[in-house]
Order: sequence, then structure tokens, then C-alpha cells
Amino acid sequence: MGTVTPRSVLRHETWTLQPDREPDAEPVLYAMQCAVDGETSPTSEDFAEPQDWVLRHCGQNPSHHTYREIITRPWRAWRQM
Repeated sequence: MGTVTPRSVLRHETWTLQPDREPDAEPVLYAMQCAVDGETSPTSEDFAEPQDWVLRHCGQNPSHHTYREIITRPWRAWRQM
């Protein structure tokens, strides 16, 4: 019996990755997360809404001083010709 050896053909291509700014791109979304208890604000296209949530959350929890910003940004990969 003969030995079967795999063969591959590889082609080098150049790809670019960038934020998707096309008219049909998904929106950029923002949220904030409390680093103390893990609670997270509602997600919004308007960053003011998560900021308002932080101010309400610290008002209700005076010892919660640290937060994380969560940004969901659509990206697009495309092959350069």
C-alpha cells in the first residue's frame, strides 16, 4: 500500500481590519459595569445613559467607586486587492 501525504496550496493575501463605518453597520454600543459588585448598566447607543446609571448606582452604593466602560464596536475585515 502507498503512503498518502497531504498537500496544501497556500496563497498569501493581505487583509485589513478597521471599525465598520458603513451605513448598514451595527451601532456602537456603550455600557458601564461596577467593578465592586459586577452590576452592569443597560446598553445604549448614547453614552449619557450608562453614565447616568453610574451616578445612580454610586448614590445607592456610596462605597462603589470603580467602574468599567464596555464598548461594543463593529469591525470589518476586507481583503486588499
